Amino acid sequence: MNSMFRKIPAASQPVGRPSSAVEITPEGVLAAVRRTGSDSPDALAYAFAALPPGAVTPGIEDANLRAPEAVADAIRSALDELAPRHRAMTLVIPDASVRVFVLDFDSLPARADEAIPVLRFRLRKMVPFDVEHGGVSYQILSQDKAECKVLTAVLPGPVLAEYEAAVRAAGYEPGAVLPGSLAALESADPMEAVLAVNLSGSGMTTLIANGQDLLLYRTLDLPTAPMARVSEIQRGVAVAAAYFEDKLGATPRRLYYAGNHDMLEFSSWIARSSPAGAEMEVVELVPRPESGMMTSLGRESIAGVAGALALHGGRAGAR
Repeated sequence: MNSMFRKIPAASQPVGRPSSAVEITPEGVLAAVRRTGSDSPDALAYAFAALPPGAVTPGIEDANLRAPEAVADAIRSALDELAPRHRAMTLVIPDASVRVFVLDFDSLPARADEAIPVLRFRLRKMVPFDVEHGGVSYQILSQDKAECKVLTAVLPGPVLAEYEAAVRAAGYEPGAVLPGSLAALESADPMEAVLAVNLSGSGMTTLIANGQDLLLYRTLDLPTAPMARVSEIQRGVAVAAAYFEDKLGATPRRLYYAGNHDMLEFSSWIARSSPAGAEMEVVELVPRPESGMMTSLGRESIAGVAGALALHGGRAGAR
C-alpha cells in the first residue's frame, strides 16, 4: 500500500473510487454496493455476514485475523449477495489497527515517492512498530508558503497484508484501504464543523472536522467493565466537546454518532454526563435507509461503508 488517502475532486471520484466497499469488524463483515450515481445512502445496497467471536482482534501488536478463512468466507458471502460489477473494492478496517496523525511541516515534496520517506522519518519515533515496512499514507489538509499540514496514517505491514490477503482469498481486490472513522467522516457535510464519535466493541474514536481540516482524531481503548466503560465514554466525549469549543469558539450543538451500540442508550449516557452533554443532540452520522438491505444488519453502523462510497468529495478520499 503506497497510500490510503487522497483528496479526489467530486467529478473524478466515480472513476477513481471503487463502487463497492467492505468493512471488517470483530462482529462481522458489512458490504455495500452503489447502485446509481446518486450521493445518498439510499442509493446503496447492503449485506452483512457475521463472524464467530475472536475471528478478528484489531490492534497493531499481534495478528488481527485469528480465523482468516472465516473472514474471507464472510467477505465473499456479503459481496456475492450484492453481485458487484467489479472486483476492486474499498476496504474499511478497524481504527485500532491504524495510527492516524496530523503532522506539520515547513514543506513537503509534491511527489508521493519523495514525500513518503519524509513521513516515515517523522513517524519512526511516534509508533511502536517498523515504519519502514509499514503502510504509510497521507493527504495534505492545507498548505501555504510557511506551513504544510498533513493527515497521515500508518499501520504495520503484516497487519495490512492480513486484511488484503483475506480480500484476495475471497476473490476480490482491495483497491483502497481506510480506517473506519475516517471512512465514516466522509459521510458528513464537508462544509459543516462536525463533532463525531465512532464507538466499537473495544474502543471509541472522537473526531472534529472543520471544512477540509481535521482538528481532532483520538482513539481510546475502552475497559470491559460496564460502569468503567460508560465513564470512559463520557469522559472522552466531554474532552472532545471542550476541544471543539476551544478551537472553534462555539459550543457543539450536535454530536454525530456511528457505532454498533444502541444510539438512544449512548445518548442517555452523554445527556447525564454534564450540563454540556445534556445540551448536545446526538444524531446518527448516517441513518439506516428504508431500502437496500439485502440481509439483516444487526446493530452494525453503515457509516463506514457509506462514507467510503460517498461521491461528494469529503475530507479523506481513498486512492
